[in-house]
Amino acid sequence: MLLSRQWLFSRTGCATLFTLASAASVGSALGFEHIGGYIPCALCLLQRIPYYVSLPVGLVAIAASAFGAPSWLSRTLLVILGLIMIVSAGLGVYHAGVEWHFWEGPAGCSGNLSSSTTNAANLLDDLNAIKPPSCSEASLRILGLSFAGWNVIASAFLASLAFFGARRNA
Repeated sequence: MLLSRQWLFSRTGCATLFTLASAASVGSALGFEHIGGYIPCALCLLQRIPYYVSLPVGLVAIAASAFGAPSWLSRTLLVILGLIMIVSAGLGVYHAGVEWHFWEGPAGCSGNLSSSTTNAANLLDDLNAIKPPSCSEASLRILGLSFAGWNVIASAFLASLAFFGARRNA
């Protein structure tokens, strides 16, 4: 059975679960943006980069583990994935701290999105005038956590999963 306990806790299973969860995390962020209409700030976009990097690395880790590559290769790829997610968690902590006003955010991260285009001739001028939302204001909080806070939780879980998988014998 594909989803047996033994397979799920194997390196292949951990790499697969990591890659699927990583895709779901960045997919939900894209869904909130494109379906829900939540415009991401500059730090939100920055937090997506580790997920974009982890997806192809995760696919290679799955292939390396599933197709019998040397054990050190799949272990190394899982450690790299764990380190990528630690960076992602750090970015999330930084962004959440900016939102809670524990520290200042980047200087170019405090715009407003208050422009509407009604004239096609002014489209380029309007695009130059539109600024993304401020990084210091959470656009939505779910159970008290902003998207940045949830990114910290997701990244910590994914890092733990990757390191757990790297320690597995098979």
